[in-house]
Parts: sequence; structure tokens; C-alpha cells
Amino acid sequence: MPETSNFAWRFVSFDEAEREEVPGRIHHWYCKPGMVRETNLLFVRAHLEPGQAHRFHFHPRMEEILYILSGSAEQWVEREQRTMRPGDSLYLPAGVIHGTYNTSHDLLEFLAILSPASSGEPVTIEVIDQEPWKSLRT
Repeated sequence: MPETSNFAWRFVSFDEAEREEVPGRIHHWYCKPGMVRETNLLFVRAHLEPGQAHRFHFHPRMEEILYILSGSAEQWVEREQRTMRPGDSLYLPAGVIHGTYNTSHDLLEFLAILSPASSGEPVTIEVIDQEPWKSLRT
């Protein structure tokens, strides 16, 4: 049987995921540096309450995949908007501005996979205070 103490591989139950509370959302981390040895991935399950969002932002050196588990998302990529529902996914290359908004009355749950995990700082740059992003949804 493989040695499990070195975290070269790891099973992670929901109860074992690292919980992070950010204003308006909860993250459950399943894979990131420090949890899994030598990983080049970030893997998180995000919960957005109704009316909450991960407002317009981008990752300068990370690509990302979003996958909707439950609820619906008003998803923006640059100036294009679509409604994403369970089973829908989105691939984002590094540097692309995007935002995820829960405009429904239900909890929005989605998975995000980002790579490379160690891309340097800053990981995320918020642009909601800049035009055209600050007035795009009004």
C-alpha cells in the first residue's frame, strides 16, 4: 500500500476540505499547495448565496475552468453574459476578465480549477471599480 503521510496523493472528504469564508461566499478547498505535495492545481468548491458574486476580476497568470453544480450563475466573460446552469462549464485563459453573479433565489454551487497553482502574486486582480466593468451590469 502507498505511503499516505507524504500527500503525494490524497482523498479529501467534504468534512476534510479546508473551509474559507470570504465576504459573500464560502470556499471548500480540495487541492492546493500545502494540501497536496508538488501540485500545480487549485481545486475549490464555491458557494454563493443569493445576491452574492465573485465580481469582475482576472487571474494574470492562471487559466481556470468553472463547472456549475447547482443553482444558476449570471456569468460574464469580458462583455458577454450567459446564464450557466448545472452541468455547464466555462474555460478561461489567463488574463481574461470575468465575473460570476448569483441573481437567483437559490444557493449557487460551482467548482473552480485553476492552474498553475504557484503563479506568483497577485493571483487575482479585481477590476469592478474600473470602467467598463463598474457600469456594465447597471
